[in-house]
Amino acid sequence: MNTPAGPAAPPPWTLVVPVKPLPLAKSRLAGPLSAPSRRRLALAFAQDTVEAALACPEVRGVVVVTDDARGGAALAALGARVVPDTPGAGLNAALAHGARAARRGTSRGAVAALNADLPALRPAELSAVLRAAAQFPRSFLPDAAEIGTTFLAALSGTELSPLFGGHSRNRHRASGAVELDARAVASVRQDVDTVADLRAALALGVGPHTRRAAAALPARERVAGSAGA
Repeated sequence: MNTPAGPAAPPPWTLVVPVKPLPLAKSRLAGPLSAPSRRRLALAFAQDTVEAALACPEVRGVVVVTDDARGGAALAALGARVVPDTPGAGLNAALAHGARAARRGTSRGAVAALNADLPALRPAELSAVLRAAAQFPRSFLPDAAEIGTTFLAALSGTELSPLFGGHSRNRHRASGAVELDARAVASVRQDVDTVADLRAALALGVGPHTRRAAAALPARERVAGSAGA
């Protein structure tokens, strides 16, 4: 599926952002970071992701799927619409539920799933990805590790059909989704699961919420780049 099928002008997009309950988030940072630090960073990542997404001119709204009261309130304060994770059956079920909520029970409307841990996200780079995604019924962007997925899009009339988790790049490609050009959009690809990921995001330049959370880390938990954030 390599033939463009979308309209010449980008459609208005609704993004679906899944947010884990904060006590369960960022478990792979458990070695170097304490539980309180992980919770603060996870929320900051989501806040910077949502704030940057809402600053993107192609985005008409963000639907956050979460059962975390604190995280939901913080993201709603930024302008996101928060819906509970009613299925309670994992990430992909949550994303499908969010896509249905974004479309208000119909198949209409362009929707895209976006990871909640993109603290370096730049609106201009997200705009470039959305413009590219507008040319295909269903498309995706691989993560910085080129194994997973940070973005999955579906135009009006097309199901999102998310297949996130693990080696999702191969699964999304095998499902018929078009892999988008990953050049010059590093901020849309740099999710944060490990300390190395956090260092990479800090090097790209993170948003204000993550800068503050990283700068407030105890000295023993500081990662390269966080002290001067």
